[in-house]
Amino acid sequence: MTHATKAIYKLLLSDYVKVSKVSVEDMLFDEEHINKSMEKIEVIDFHQTLEVNGIRFWCYTAGHVLGAAMFMVDIAGVRVLYTGDYSREEDRHLRAAELPQFSPDVCIIESTYGVQNHQPRISREKQFTDVIYNTVSQGGRVLIPAFALGRAQELLLILDEFWTSHPELHNIPIYYASPLAKRCMAVYQTYINSMNERIRNQFATKNPFDFKHISPLKSLDEFRDVGPAVVMASPGGLQSGLSRQLFDKWCMDKKNACVLPGYVVEGTLAKTIINEPKEVTLASGLTAPLNMKVHYISFSAHADYNQTSTFLGELMPPNIILVHGEANEMGRLKQKLLSVFADGNTKILTPKNCQSVEMHFNSQKTAKAIGKLAEKTPAVGETVSGLLVKKGFTYQIMPPEDLHIFSQLSTGNVIQRITIPYSGAFAVIKHRLKQIYQSVEDDEELGLAVLKVHDRVTVKRESENHVSLHWAADPISDMVCDSVVALVLNATRELPKLVVESGDEANVEEETKKVDKIMHALLVSLFGDVKYEEGRLAINVDGNKALLDKQSGEVECENEGLKERVKTAFRRITSAVKPIPLDG
Repeated sequence: MTHATKAIYKLLLSDYVKVSKVSVEDMLFDEEHINKSMEKIEVIDFHQTLEVNGIRFWCYTAGHVLGAAMFMVDIAGVRVLYTGDYSREEDRHLRAAELPQFSPDVCIIESTYGVQNHQPRISREKQFTDVIYNTVSQGGRVLIPAFALGRAQELLLILDEFWTSHPELHNIPIYYASPLAKRCMAVYQTYINSMNERIRNQFATKNPFDFKHISPLKSLDEFRDVGPAVVMASPGGLQSGLSRQLFDKWCMDKKNACVLPGYVVEGTLAKTIINEPKEVTLASGLTAPLNMKVHYISFSAHADYNQTSTFLGELMPPNIILVHGEANEMGRLKQKLLSVFADGNTKILTPKNCQSVEMHFNSQKTAKAIGKLAEKTPAVGETVSGLLVKKGFTYQIMPPEDLHIFSQLSTGNVIQRITIPYSGAFAVIKHRLKQIYQSVEDDEELGLAVLKVHDRVTVKRESENHVSLHWAADPISDMVCDSVVALVLNATRELPKLVVESGDEANVEEETKKVDKIMHALLVSLFGDVKYEEGRLAINVDGNKALLDKQSGEVECENEGLKERVKTAFRRITSAVKPIPLDG
């Protein structure tokens, strides 16, 4: 939240705890909770960008009350503007809400006033001062129910200026009746620079919130009700507190007046008396005649229809979500906005409280090449190899050696070692490895027999009873190592007899016979009737005959289905009986 909001937050919540009439057990929070929450608040300046877990956000002036902010949230390139309560009209002390410099993908916007429009500010102020002047001139009292912060400060500025320009009113007191009065004014005086140019210019010569004709009033015990007076009291809904006490006291006198200066909520006494009923129910439960005049002159700092439609027309967001409004007003506003944006593809939603809204956005994920990878532009279709690093919702690809430069990460190799009991001949392991792997190279290290398998796993004869395996951890090397471990363990259980081969020709002939024998056995297991005919294998299946040339792999058969089956089986058997190639 903003700095001013943090100061106001503590005042309002502490006041709630003090005036709340519920039992301690039913309290949502107490003073201790408020103090603890203050420690967790992080403040943000207007236009300052913060990032949390890849989500970026910043805020704009909202113009509603001191410290109010609209937030723009950027999630993976999708921008959402949440206006909260806002006003596009500059008043006596606050700036108007800012217009973001770019259009968001989604705009969540208040719809408090629906399709209603406010009176021009000058007309409202004149009507307000006229009602007060006429009432006090006839000896009446004026009650202005208002919340302690927000519109109260705007109205106090109007009243103090009006009293200054009318000397005949100087003997008529104005009271700001709120337990928070002095502390609220201290906050406003602290954050002068957050207000509009008019207030900042005035502050150069005097404090505009140091009122000459207005006095604070903490309770009715300090109030001498002996003649005409103007009292601004909280709360604005007349449901309790000082404003309700004064209303109950003054409502039966026709010389008195009640001016409702802001938005009134359904179910409150303020909403009831707008229609000027003949009787009202007092806080005591008794009924009394409503003789005082009731005037509704809205100084609400919520946007009206003209402000909302103009604001959205300048932003042109493709998705609009209306919130903070009564269902009927939201519905009317939606229909009117749909007619305004009829030429576009604008989508407008009016979700109910607690209703989730789901939207889908298609965005292309791209990775930015950095470091040495960015030195050369790859050709079309060329593979770019590197480490893909994700930070928040952005991707970067870089060579491993640049990782520590462009991130807080670094690379490292994990060299693994395992020792296996083995008391047999080392030549047995070598022989079996060569049957499985195409690349098995002899080496020697400090007088120890060493084998390198696929240039990934090193097998050493550590002693007469042990061999050790060494490898740099990665998925392929781990897999090769697992197979070598299994081979050594099996060789330990069943040591084979070594046969010294006389020569290469005999070795090749022996291997060929083995392969032919294995191939014949596998084909028999697959097809059943397999015989030799004129140097080829004849395969009979359900009256269909296929002839397989073992050298070329060609198959002759009138049945295309059987022909393909034999071809596939031969290809797989041939692949299985050969050693695993180095580059396979």
